[in-house]
Amino acid sequence: MVTLKQLAKELNVSISTVSKALNNSEEIGEDTVKRVKELAELYNYKPNKVALSLKNNKTKTIGVIIPNILNRFLAKVLFGIEREATKHGYNIITCISNESLEKEKESLQLLANGSVDGFILSVAEESQVNNEVEHFKRTIKQGLPIVMFDRVAHDVMCDKVIVDDFDATYNATKSLIEEGRKHIVFVSNINDISVGKLRERGYNKAILENGSIEPAVLKIKKKDDHQKKIKTFFKKNKSVDAIIAADSSSGVIALNTALSFGLKVPKDISVIGFASKSDSNHTLPKLTTIRQHAKVIGAQAAELLIKRIQNTGVEEDVKTKIVKTSLVKNNSTL
Repeated sequence: MVTLKQLAKELNVSISTVSKALNNSEEIGEDTVKRVKELAELYNYKPNKVALSLKNNKTKTIGVIIPNILNRFLAKVLFGIEREATKHGYNIITCISNESLEKEKESLQLLANGSVDGFILSVAEESQVNNEVEHFKRTIKQGLPIVMFDRVAHDVMCDKVIVDDFDATYNATKSLIEEGRKHIVFVSNINDISVGKLRERGYNKAILENGSIEPAVLKIKKKDDHQKKIKTFFKKNKSVDAIIAADSSSGVIALNTALSFGLKVPKDISVIGFASKSDSNHTLPKLTTIRQHAKVIGAQAAELLIKRIQNTGVEEDVKTKIVKTSLVKNNSTL
């Protein structure tokens, strides 16, 4: 395999010049950069990443830990992370915690042995329920920065990227009140995680401020039959005229259940759900959604981590970036 030394010899330049040219250094003229890159491509030159990591004490790799790969939102965040990382010359290694505290700990330990320069993660449900954060603190003490997104541990001093969960449901509930809805129900199957709790609080605040509407919350557990639970609720509560769902599946199921009961959407009942554009495209009528901009969240998380990695040794306050959601009105609301 061709080396930097061989490229330099053939081009009659120094090894340093070849290295800088391949890294687009401003110290090297355009013509030289072009010559170096053309010869490197001809010989299919690839830098020795192990050697580079030993020399620079950097792997140019980011560890990403997500709770559920089947979750469309998390998959899109991962896409945003990967795209932004690539722009900066970083690779990613992805682990799935499957909502398990032990799997999350194992993933951190596995990659904290010199495989990555830092982590981007969304906290597993079991970690949040048990309020377990010591494994995150230990990793940061090792000198590996962490950026948390969406589900975060507020007791851990690290950079975070979140959406305005509280404000999102508060404003969405207010919009239903402005439609003249009198029996607005909050439905959620993410009750035990931080974002679910924030969304419920936003709903409750809007309802309590109104004063004339009673709060109604339907909490669905993992073991429950999601469709059956919502169907039973509709049977027992004939006066429901609006649903706000904390998650995409609850929004879609509520919409379809309302239609199956002969209710006209949005004439008789309005439905809003935290969901993506593709989710709303699969409902008829189209579901009004609270859009979280997952790819933006991923890009901002990667940007924060890379900046933190590159500024190792520089004392900087931790940051929390808030990505604003959008209420995208479709045909399931007036």
